[in-house]
Amino acid sequence: MSVDDPFRHLPGLRDKIIPYTQSFFRDFSVQKINELMEDNGGMAFPAYEDDEREYLRDEALGDHEGDLLIFAYGSLIWDPALDFADVKPAFAPEHARRFILVDRFGGRGSEEAPGLMAALDDGDGCDGLVFRIKADKVDGETEILFRRELLGPCYAARHILVQVDGREETALAFVADHSNEVIEGDISRADQIRYAATGQGILGTSLDYLQNI
Repeated sequence: MSVDDPFRHLPGLRDKIIPYTQSFFRDFSVQKINELMEDNGGMAFPAYEDDEREYLRDEALGDHEGDLLIFAYGSLIWDPALDFADVKPAFAPEHARRFILVDRFGGRGSEEAPGLMAALDDGDGCDGLVFRIKADKVDGETEILFRRELLGPCYAARHILVQVDGREETALAFVADHSNEVIEGDISRADQIRYAATGQGILGTSLDYLQNI
């Protein structure tokens, strides 16, 4: 197996991860998503302005140099939209995957039938993947990543500790921003089940999202 094969560590994922060249999120934009949502009866998403998003990206990356690890716990697992050098299993020991992101805007839910997605929160541990982005691609790939994950307020970009190959590494992750109304930290189990079972929108159903994870 070639050392340049991004799936050399996890060959079983080769047919399970959408190639970045085929990802809807590769040329994702606020205008594109809002047009699609409104065409399908949804609401315009309260998005960041581009300069706000770029400020948050600059703040998160700081003076980072070299390759960058991205921790995936939700849809990034199967559709990262990133040109990555390799992918490996990873464990975030101080975090948990919680289904507390409620979508009423038309992505995977609506006002009438909200959808449900995952957010990374404080907890006892979360299994996921890390994608390694080569140093010379970090700027371009993180612009795409932030345009997708920080379309608007719901997550905060943070560098977290993860365990990869028995070592402790630092990875960029998008964690729950409890100051935003789309994060419902006290959501009931009944609502989680209902939203996951019935929510749907332009990105698909909430049930598909859950099953893909």
